[in-house]
Amino acid sequence: MTLKAAKRVSDRTDKQENFHGQRAHNAPSARTKVCSYWLAGICNRNPCRFLHRLPTVHTVTSGSKNTARGERERKDVSSTKAQGSLCQFWALGDCVKGDSCRFLHSWFQGSDFALLTKLEGHRKSISGIALPPTSNKLYSGGRDGMLRIWDCHSGMCSEFIRLGAEVGSVICEGPWVFVGLPNSVKALNTESGSTHHLSGPVGQVLAMAVARDTLFAATEDGTIRVWKAGTLADPFLSRVPLKGHSCAVMSLIIGGNRLYSGSVDGKIRVWDIDTLTCIEVLHAHTDAVTSLLCWDFCLLSCSLDGTIKAWVVSEGGTLEDIYTRKEDAGVLVLCGMHDSEAKPILLSALKDNTVCLYDLPSFAERGKLFSRREVTSIQVGPGGLFFTGDALGTLSVWKWHAVEPKQQASDP
Repeated sequence: MTLKAAKRVSDRTDKQENFHGQRAHNAPSARTKVCSYWLAGICNRNPCRFLHRLPTVHTVTSGSKNTARGERERKDVSSTKAQGSLCQFWALGDCVKGDSCRFLHSWFQGSDFALLTKLEGHRKSISGIALPPTSNKLYSGGRDGMLRIWDCHSGMCSEFIRLGAEVGSVICEGPWVFVGLPNSVKALNTESGSTHHLSGPVGQVLAMAVARDTLFAATEDGTIRVWKAGTLADPFLSRVPLKGHSCAVMSLIIGGNRLYSGSVDGKIRVWDIDTLTCIEVLHAHTDAVTSLLCWDFCLLSCSLDGTIKAWVVSEGGTLEDIYTRKEDAGVLVLCGMHDSEAKPILLSALKDNTVCLYDLPSFAERGKLFSRREVTSIQVGPGGLFFTGDALGTLSVWKWHAVEPKQQASDP
């Protein structure tokens, strides 16, 4: 062996760890440095040449630098947990640090609600959840082309329907479940078992809404298709579609005698349901309007631009933006419900894999839900239940805690 070759072998040996994971004596600094990938929760090396723990602090005196450094490190861990960062290793069942982990080991923050269970079955993003009031079944549709039917008592998937195409949205009205598909809407009657295919949409049906025996379906080509209730033989009669959006319509909501539609171009159109005409156009957001919600006298809108806006009717009769909340990421879904004390709550699903819960109208934060991927669908159920579906196909069931009645003080 030549002298140069021997030196290369020696250099490589010095840079490696021994069988027990100990560093060679000429390079001890790596084992005293914390792995930055571990701190971010994404290190996959075993063994890793850097520390997978915070350095041990030896207390010498109360005023020592080591003591101060330890306090700072403990505060950093507490601060990270307070900010609500989910441990990705824990989410996969693979975190070994336990209570010392600087990331959260919980699917939620908050004390007034809890996670009941997770329903697994979909292989892709859940795009719609529906609970027909006359049925004890929960319906969920996904990008995997499946409509799954869950038993509300057992939590088991009792039936599934292969639709052969991606599901863009799912809603229900009375005994009917409507499933938005590419170029069509599938209507299922949960009482009679009959099914109908409503043709006419161009592209994926991304959102739907029902009011006054009228079904509205928003499509990729910017058109809103309309069907009126018909006869038993022909339950759905096609009407003239609503046109005006130049881009795909992603969201629909009905409030009073108005239909509100949000588009990829950031605009919201207001339609009169009686005349089926557009009466107002709002230049609402700088990115796609992903969800709309009518709450009391307000219209709430959200967008991929990371904002939630509240609109009210001005004295002139037009909608006026009265409040804008800036989130840390794009907003995907809005949903409104009441907690166990009948207080109004807003659920806001963000692209950073979290769902923020706010009191209305103050927008004070009530808690936060966490997911491995972004939540793409939210639905409210009876008795304080609510459901979230994420981009991995997981359907989570949540419930608000029941309020215990206050005991009245007895007379002395």
